[in-house]
Amino acid sequence: MRKTVCIGFLLALIVANAQIAHKRRLSMLGSPFEVTAVATDTIKANEYIDLAVAEVKRIENLISDWIPTTQISDVNRNAGIKPVKVDAEVFDLVERSIKISQITKGAFDISYASMDKIWKFDGSMKTMPTEEAIKKSVAKIGYKNIILNKKEQTIFLKSAGMKLGLGGIGQGFIADKIKDLLFSKGCTAGIVNVSGDINAWGKQPDGKSWNIGIVNPLNKNKIFATFPIEDSAVETSGSYEKYVIFNGIRYSHIIDPRTGYPATGVVSVSVFAKKTEIADALATGIFVLGVDVGLDLVNQIKGVECIIVDDKGKIHSSNGIDVQNITK
Repeated sequence: MRKTVCIGFLLALIVANAQIAHKRRLSMLGSPFEVTAVATDTIKANEYIDLAVAEVKRIENLISDWIPTTQISDVNRNAGIKPVKVDAEVFDLVERSIKISQITKGAFDISYASMDKIWKFDGSMKTMPTEEAIKKSVAKIGYKNIILNKKEQTIFLKSAGMKLGLGGIGQGFIADKIKDLLFSKGCTAGIVNVSGDINAWGKQPDGKSWNIGIVNPLNKNKIFATFPIEDSAVETSGSYEKYVIFNGIRYSHIIDPRTGYPATGVVSVSVFAKKTEIADALATGIFVLGVDVGLDLVNQIKGVECIIVDDKGKIHSSNGIDVQNITK
């Protein structure tokens, strides 16, 4: 009789500790947004996801350049006029963005938002812009003209007409912030997917690692490869949907902020890192830098790996990834 009670008590503990993975899909930041939270029941999981949604809105109202009341919009309005004091997390994000601009030699640049939109990728563009128009389009871009005052915690855009846009790093930043928040509230496992910026932590309820699928850049209806990830992030930048072809050359919608010309030679870049923010920004920079320079850069950064697919369909990978062992 005593043995039966012990077994019953053990079973009750197992049931009480059972966990489920609950997923919610939304549209936020103008993009698909998905959160999976592991919890003891759907009520708790939904509490975590509600926290994630609130965090997205909070950060969007700090860093969006589309919402006129944000701190970044205030910085943009005062370009060439005066420095603007911002919150620490906004200041630090811009400071980190500038560091990534430095290591990518300007291939990633948050002042890209001041670019004149002369390239169209909606099918309406029939001829290339002139060389003069292309040069003029990037005249106000330059991360070196973003002046930070750490003591005063201010951001100043040196040239009138400059504009910051954190789209190339902001979504990754948000994914990291959500992960940190949920983990601090007791959510020990989950996935955040902000339009392809993915941060996964912990494991699935069955003890297995999360599996992330990467879309085949030459056939968007198929998965190119799957990877198990745990406590890490991945971001994929691709031009398989938005591009133009002139004189047999394929120009992607990702534009080199240094020259005004769209990136060529690459259709997909997937970056793996501990932080989604880093993966997000580097994916854009590597896309612009191209296969050889991009791989050389990644191979010098500890804890970062990448896979590049060129416009001929050939797969290139950094030193820490064995392409032959990719699960298809």
